[in-house]
Amino acid sequence: MASFQERVAGVLQLQPATFEEIEHDTSAITQAAIVVGAAAVARGLGLFPYLGLWAVRFFVMTIVFAFIGWVVGSAVLWAVGTKVMPGKNTEADIQQMMRLTGFAQAPMILAIFRIIPFLGWLISIVGAIWSLACLVVAVRQGLEYDDTVKAIIVCVIAWVAMIVVMMLVGVILGGAALGVGRFY
Repeated sequence: MASFQERVAGVLQLQPATFEEIEHDTSAITQAAIVVGAAAVARGLGLFPYLGLWAVRFFVMTIVFAFIGWVVGSAVLWAVGTKVMPGKNTEADIQQMMRLTGFAQAPMILAIFRIIPFLGWLISIVGAIWSLACLVVAVRQGLEYDDTVKAIIVCVIAWVAMIVVMMLVGVILGGAALGVGRFY
C-alpha cells in the first residue's frame, strides 16, 4: 500500500493505478479529507490579502463549503454515474467517490499562489485545470468506465446539476433573507 505522499504524487501524475488503490482502500477517507482541507486552506489563504475585513469570515466559509461541496459533489457524481449513465462494469458507492474526488482536489493547493500578483492567478488556474483532469480520471476509475469521454460527460452533467442546485438554494435563502429583513 502506498503512503499518503505517494498517493498524492500518483494522483498528480494522473496514474490510474493510484486512483484504483484509493478507491478500494476504505481507510483512505481520512487522507481524502486532509487533501480537501489543505486545498480549502490554500484557496482561503490565497485570497486573504484581497479581502480586507472579510478575510477571516471568508477563510472559514471557504473551508466549510469545501467539505459540503465535497460530500454533495461526490453524491451527485455517484448518482449520475451509477443511475443515469452506468457502464457495463459500474459498481461504486458514495464513499468510494468521496475518496477519489477528495484526492482529485490535490492540485488546488496551488491556489495559495494567488497571493503573488498577476502570476499567482495563472498558477491557480493551472491548478484548477489540473484538478479537473484528476477528477475525470477519478470518475473513470471509480465508475469502472472503459473510456474517458463518458467520464467527462458525467462530470459535465454533475457540474450542471450542482449549479442548478446552488442557484435554487441561493434563491430560497435569498428570498428567506429578504423576508426576514422585513421584520427588522
